[in-house]
Amino acid sequence: MLEISQRGQAMPASPIRKLVPYAEAAKKRGTKVYHLNIGQPDIETPKMVLDAVRNSHFKVLEYSHSAGNESYRKKLVEYYKSVGININSNQIIITTGGSEAIQFGFMTCLDAGDEVIIPEPFYANYNGFAVAAGVTVVPVTSHIENGFALPPIEEFEKKITPKTKAIVICNPNNPTGYLYTEGEMEQLRKMILKYNLYLFSDEAYREFCYEGKQISAMHLEGVDDNVILMDTISKRYSACGGRIGAFITKNQSVLDAAMKFAQARLSPPSFAQIAGEAAIDLPADYFDTTKAEYKSRRDLIVKRLNAMERVFCPNPGGAFYAMAKLPIDDADIFCQWLLESFSFQDQTVMLAPATGFYGSPGLGRQEVRLAYVLNLNDINKAMDCLEEALKIYPGKM
Repeated sequence: MLEISQRGQAMPASPIRKLVPYAEAAKKRGTKVYHLNIGQPDIETPKMVLDAVRNSHFKVLEYSHSAGNESYRKKLVEYYKSVGININSNQIIITTGGSEAIQFGFMTCLDAGDEVIIPEPFYANYNGFAVAAGVTVVPVTSHIENGFALPPIEEFEKKITPKTKAIVICNPNNPTGYLYTEGEMEQLRKMILKYNLYLFSDEAYREFCYEGKQISAMHLEGVDDNVILMDTISKRYSACGGRIGAFITKNQSVLDAAMKFAQARLSPPSFAQIAGEAAIDLPADYFDTTKAEYKSRRDLIVKRLNAMERVFCPNPGGAFYAMAKLPIDDADIFCQWLLESFSFQDQTVMLAPATGFYGSPGLGRQEVRLAYVLNLNDINKAMDCLEEALKIYPGKM
């Protein structure tokens, strides 16, 4: 009998998407499902971005340059300059979503058997990218009690071995919403220099910071060869389906190697590059409006959660996710139960169990991630469902 690879067997299921069949079944029963499980904003993609695609005229839909359209990369230089990141267009490789940027980073900088240290809870798909690259994820635990602040540097140093090659951060963080401070970023800078490590920085949520400002890894001084920036337009412009990201570094050797991976997949999507290029010309106040909307959603969901009996949710400083600790026995069972066995006024809520965001077995069993990507009215209704569910859940603690 034919067998699949060990890699295929080791590839983890997405904690964000694995409950989809239960949600689909609930909908077929006539239950309204509020999707707080996935970071799919309901904010409309800007019209001028979509119009740029609709109004594009060419007779042949050609491959782009493997690094992406030069015109787009040059426009991105302007965008990054506006956020204090000084690069040139040859230091950017356009990727098929931020996911491919992460894959390029892992495949370019790491060998099979190497280790990467990641503060947990972390974006669950890092596990999948690590499996694909044959890399071992070594988690360092952050805690909900202090809002998931960066763990002490001593905790990182305990995990460093001769196989350690990189640290991965997401700032602002998915799934916690934590925004790293300038002091924490400086600690990371010193550590990667001390141990000669890469710093992979996932900055997909840069524009959504509610208190304080985002300190990019590319703002750090003296570590140009160490830093790999991984970015995407998915959340920035509510364009998740466009699948356009960017792999950015000032390390020329890394760029040269990453370009070979970019050539192997030929080129990034053409229509989405047109959309991404048009997005850079959005009005200066575009992010002010969207950020204000997300902040109001954050304030509502955090208030509602903390008003529930024995529920704790720290106030996230950025992105559009919140982690909450619930009085339940098992988050995976609870999230499935919400879809299979519960409804309130013919409605229920879909959450992401936090276990899939931890690398350490057993952690996150009482925690869930909520994506506040729905309008205020829907968030209120979703919280009504959750509040009622917690009153009757059989595994309540």
